[in-house]
Parts: sequence; structure tokens; C-alpha cells
Amino acid sequence: MDGTEKWAEIERAASEKRRELVLQGSVIDKRIGCAGGLSPAVYSLTLLNYLEVSQCPSLTHIHQDIRQLTNLQSLILCRNKLSVVPEAVGSLRFLKVLDLSVNNLRLLPEGITHLRELNTLNVSCNSLEVLPEGLSRCSKLCTINMSKNLLSSFPPDLCSERLELLSTLEASDNCIEELSADVSKLPALKVLDLSNNKLHELPPSLSDCPKLKEINFKGNKLSDKRLEKMVSGCQTKSILDYLRGKARQAEEGGKADGGRAADKKKKQQQKKKRDKVADEQEEVEELNKMVVRVLHVSEAPTALTVQVSAEVKDVRPYLVCCVVRGMNLKPGNALKRFLMAQTQLHEDICGKRTTATIATHDVELLKGPLTYSVKPPTQLKIVPLGRKEMSAVELMRHLQLEASELRKQKKRQNVTGLHKYLQLLQGKDLYPCLVDAEGHVISFPPITNSEKTKIRKTTKELFLEVTSSTSLQICKDVMDTLIVKMAELNKFTAENQEEAGSDREGDGAPEPEGGHASSELIVQQVRTVDQDGNLKVVYPSKTDLTKDISNLMVVW
Repeated sequence: MDGTEKWAEIERAASEKRRELVLQGSVIDKRIGCAGGLSPAVYSLTLLNYLEVSQCPSLTHIHQDIRQLTNLQSLILCRNKLSVVPEAVGSLRFLKVLDLSVNNLRLLPEGITHLRELNTLNVSCNSLEVLPEGLSRCSKLCTINMSKNLLSSFPPDLCSERLELLSTLEASDNCIEELSADVSKLPALKVLDLSNNKLHELPPSLSDCPKLKEINFKGNKLSDKRLEKMVSGCQTKSILDYLRGKARQAEEGGKADGGRAADKKKKQQQKKKRDKVADEQEEVEELNKMVVRVLHVSEAPTALTVQVSAEVKDVRPYLVCCVVRGMNLKPGNALKRFLMAQTQLHEDICGKRTTATIATHDVELLKGPLTYSVKPPTQLKIVPLGRKEMSAVELMRHLQLEASELRKQKKRQNVTGLHKYLQLLQGKDLYPCLVDAEGHVISFPPITNSEKTKIRKTTKELFLEVTSSTSLQICKDVMDTLIVKMAELNKFTAENQEEAGSDREGDGAPEPEGGHASSELIVQQVRTVDQDGNLKVVYPSKTDLTKDISNLMVVW
């Protein structure tokens, strides 16, 4: 076999004008080894917006012709043996996701800094000693993962106000010696992981990051032993409070005597009290607009729990869930609007399901406790939405045939719906699934959930589930956004009574006082635990659904 021999997958993608192509596993690896690289034909698929070449140890380089794939939005080149990435990658002006993790890279091309639409960059598990300067030009970056490299410092402009959307920065297992005080210039930073580095100090300005929720500095030999003890316990709030106190002490140091310091402290307390009153007044005003009540029961078990098996770690490891009550889906097009909103979230914040997937269930049809696990494709049986029970293998085959038939009949360049996501599981030996207490698979992410738990107009309580193979924070961000959207839709339904008249008639439900339907939502926590019952995640926690989310009020 040589580099000019045709590959069936590439020919099929070309003839069917596909937008997605996944090449992975031992069969592809063997072809790459024999051909000395990817088939040149792959670079002629100019309609592609998603390209994945992964798990191919024979892949050591990518040709400069990658520049021809001008419509690419996601380029996944993980778990190969790449030693170099061409500068031409900087020509992919629509690229949003770039995954170069688990390769043999020592340098990144400067061209990466020209990717103005890039929102996710994963270069973890390489041998990088430096990152290119100019990453701040990628102003839409939300997530950067540079863990497990040989980095001794960040690029000078990484902590820049230009990266106003950067929410997740992972740099664990490197040799980083200093965290700049400019980290406070990252207004959206929520997750910061610098564990197992060579830090000796933490800048007090870190406490000025307004949205910081999760920090990890374990494995650093900090000179402040009290702080090091806090870090060992991952006490995010305690660490930030301690750093805030150090900043205050530094500010007060060298000033007047203790009397003046005490006076200043008193004034600060008075200001804090005034600010608290103002905040409470603002909260009341917001509450009049939108009521979302969160049942926070951190010490008590919830009605539904999810046990997570260890095997999902290598398949689709991240999951958050919650229960929502009070969503009125009965009037008019309320249910249709909700389903359309979910579809739109899949397109937008979920990156067309490449970063996360949402599933919704009717709580009355669930049998808890639930288990999030994996099954071989032949053993995973589900009743997909609108279909009869079948195995995952049968479902994937049916969907692929339907996709091919639709393309032929309608001469479409791309097929919407489930068919677009089939390739996300290509080459995997195990598939993720959510199973109820009776052994029924109620969700098969990222493909479909079950007809057995499908929500309807009569649904009173919804079980929400978000899964991802990217990060836990993405799951939480998607869930936050989903609940905010639900609150907006519920308010819209309550304010448009003309839709509700015919549907409410004869349903036995009393008319709300004043003739107005309530828009109040109740969000109840759901815990995920490991196989030994140890808590993994609880959603919402007190750092989720915070009041800075537009049109959302959380009452604990």
C-alpha cells in the first residue's frame, strides 16, 4: 500500500459530501504505517467541519495541505505519535476545537495563535517545554488543558484581560515555578489546576478572580505551611479567604498604627453591611422577575442518586444530574419550545454534541437508584426514542442506513439529528449508558435516551442529565445554561395565558390565584457516587447557579 491508494472511508465521505470524518484504531493505524502518513485524499474533503484521527501510533506528522480544510471547526488528533504540527493549522480560521493531547510534541506552531474562533485547546500529555506567545489573540478561548508536559512557565500574555472568556485552565504535572499576579485579569476563570508543579508562592490577587470555584495546588512545596495544609485539603473557599486576608494585610502594612487600622476595619465592616443590604434588595427585585428555588440538602440523601462505575473513566467520564419541578409543559407549544431550546443548546454550547450531551427524563417513569456504566455494543439494549427495543449495534446500523438513504433521496450535503453523531463512538469497545434499578438502559449518550422515560406534556418532574468526555466543568456550565433557559421558557409560558386556556380545561388543576400560572422552578440536588458510595459530584452545589447568571435567582 502507498500514499496514493484509496481509502474507503475517505471515498465515502467525498461521494456523500459528509461534514464529519473519524479515522481511528488499529486498522487505520496499519494503513498509515504502510502509506507513511494519512492518505493525501483526506485533504481534499473541503466540506469537513469535524475531523478526528486518533489512536494511531504510526501517525507522526500532518501535511501542510491541512490548510485546504478551510471549513474545519473541530480537529481531533489525540493519542497518536505526532512530533510536529504544521504552521498551516493557523489557516483554519473557523476552527473552534483543537485536541493534540497524548502525542510527542515538543513545540507548538505559532500559527495556533492566529485561530481567532478557537474556544478549546487541549495539548495535554506531550513534551512541551514552552507555549507560543500570543495565545491572548485567541480571545474566544474558554478551555485550555496543558497538563502533563515539561512547562516551566506560562506565556507572558496568558493572564490577559483579552482572554475574557477563559473559564478552565488546567496545567497540572508540569514544572511551573510561578503564577503571575495578573491571574486576576481573567474575569471568567472558574477552574484552575496547577497541582504537581514547583510553585512556592500563590499570589494574593488570585482571590480577586470573581468566578473562581475550583482550584487545585496539591503537590507544590509552598513556603507558607498553613496555606500548604489548606491546599492539601483542596479547601477552595478557605484558600481564597486566606489569600484575601494576606492581600488586606499587605495593603494595611506600613500604614498608621493599630488604632487607624481598627478604624479602617470598622469602616470596611460598615461598607460590607451596606453592600449586603443593597445585594438583598437587588435579589428581591430579581426574584419578582424570575423564581428558581434550589432545594439544598447537602447532608441528606436525595430521592435519586447515581452510582458511577470505574469503567466510564476511559469512555465518557463526566456526568452531572438534577431534578427540576414546576416546568409547565402542557399549554400550547410549551413542550415543543423546550425541545427546540434543547436542540439549540446542543448546537451551541455543546459544540454540536462534541463537548457535551443533554438528556431529559420523566421522573415518574424512573426507578432509582441509577447507575452510570458501560456495556459492550452487542449487550447494550435500549428502546430508542420512537423505536422498538434493539441493541446499540442494531441502532447504529439502522441510523447509518437511514442517513445514507436520506442523503440519496434528498441529495442533502448533511443530515441533521442523531445521524451526525454516530462517528463519535466509532472504534470504541464499550459504550456509555445510564441504567435504572430494573436494569433498563434509559440513556445512551451521545446518541439517544429511552422512549420509556420520554418527557410529555403531562410530565411534572424532569430528571436532567449532562454527560461529557471533555470536563466536569463543561457539564456544569451546560446544566447552568439549560436551567436558566428553562426558567425563561417557564416565565414566557406563564405570561402567555392565551395558549393555556384550552389545555387547562378539564385537567382538574386549580387555576392559580389571580388567574396567572406560576413560573417558579424547584431544582433539587442529585448526587453521583462511586461504587463504594463515596460522593463524587453534587449538583447544584452552592457554587452552581450563582446569582450572576442573567435572570436567575437561587434561594438556598
